[in-house]
Amino acid sequence: MAKAKTTYFCQNCGQQSPKWLGRCPSCGEWNTFVEEVIQKDEPEKGSWKVSTSTKVAQRPRALSEIAYAEQPRILTPDAELNRVLGGGIVPGSLVLIGGEPGIGKSTLMLQIALNLPRQRVLYVSGEESEQQIKMRAERLSNHRADNCFILTETSTQNIFKQVENFEPDILVIDSIQTLQSSFVESGAGSVSQVRECTAELMRFAKESGTPVLMIGHITKDGSLAGPKVLEHMVDTVLQFEGDRHLAYRILRTTKNRFGSTSELGLYEMLGSGLREVSNPSEILISQREEATSGTTIGAMLEGNRPLLIECQSLVSVATYGTPQRSSTGYDAKRLNMLLAVLEKRGGFRLGAQDVFLNIAGGLKVEDPAIDLAVCASIVSSYEDVPLPPTVCFAAEVGLGGEVRAVNRVEQRISEAEKLGFREIWISKYNLKGLDPNSFKIKVNTATKLDEVFVGSMVPR
Repeated sequence: MAKAKTTYFCQNCGQQSPKWLGRCPSCGEWNTFVEEVIQKDEPEKGSWKVSTSTKVAQRPRALSEIAYAEQPRILTPDAELNRVLGGGIVPGSLVLIGGEPGIGKSTLMLQIALNLPRQRVLYVSGEESEQQIKMRAERLSNHRADNCFILTETSTQNIFKQVENFEPDILVIDSIQTLQSSFVESGAGSVSQVRECTAELMRFAKESGTPVLMIGHITKDGSLAGPKVLEHMVDTVLQFEGDRHLAYRILRTTKNRFGSTSELGLYEMLGSGLREVSNPSEILISQREEATSGTTIGAMLEGNRPLLIECQSLVSVATYGTPQRSSTGYDAKRLNMLLAVLEKRGGFRLGAQDVFLNIAGGLKVEDPAIDLAVCASIVSSYEDVPLPPTVCFAAEVGLGGEVRAVNRVEQRISEAEKLGFREIWISKYNLKGLDPNSFKIKVNTATKLDEVFVGSMVPR
């Protein structure tokens, strides 16, 4: 018979305690412990089993004795999702997709479920009715609804009963916070419920080899709702980002056991669903009729993907006392550092100027290779001299005003050449093992900022 007991959980990190504590010993937050009733059941009842046959107890095995066969990944029609997952969906994997409300998580999952060829997909929704899902599916263009089945259920035991009879190839859960297990006596979305439901789904995915895609809600500070152990249990964590006022969405990998953790996928939200953006530079570089001052192009890397982004600067005289420093999509502390370098090493009087910096496209940039593009943009706006639109930059700027080398410069040059740029400025120290004559684009090198400004801002 089941035994009920009372336990306290930290709502911030999921720390468990037999009594109430004012401060969590794990994360240090105050007043985060909540009381929950836990129903301890037999281990065999709490676990999901594909078969009822008796299992042989596990024994230690040498690494050389373990047989391994490469499993083919399930390729989706979505090339952006395949890239982010590391080449497709791995059989038996547990994928968690988080994002803000209204960002398009359910639309993305339903779009993938409808377009998967030759795969029986079971879409389990605990938030919408069957009619609502049907209305959303009709809005999506080019959908094939013959292999997608809908189930509106929140009880995990009922879901697994249907899964055992249906035997889907892919299982989609929308969302993990709405599921409820009968083995835990607490409300849906609580720390213990989220952890128990995720554990049952994980056991199901590993034992049956069926990939499970889960949607997770996020809190107001941007982290996934529920205990932190939720992210540790799953195989892949994807973050769906973007501004609801903009049409573009970014799918970012924060954890991936089967691929790179720094991949990026871009989508455009349309009335007919999400459109893949195969060429990100189309949204990161604005089309201009004429050259304007303060606008430069920088070559950066997001994961293994080269991107060319547009840096926009506006430098004006501070007429309201204290000069303002504002940046959108770029680290404000690094902007202040570059301004100090330009004033100290370059002789530009920026101490009495308002400086505004914007990264076009709504992307948050962390690659230091765009330092040179930011500096050139600020100087261009300060001097009111436009730079040629066919010139781009890829280099880091040091505190001494030197132009430092960056990694994988060949990919950056090739991407700039592909997009039709004629010149690119890189560090002289990047020439080791690099043949500039092998590119059709002109490769300019420099060691100091002065060389870049003199060479790029000369009227052509």
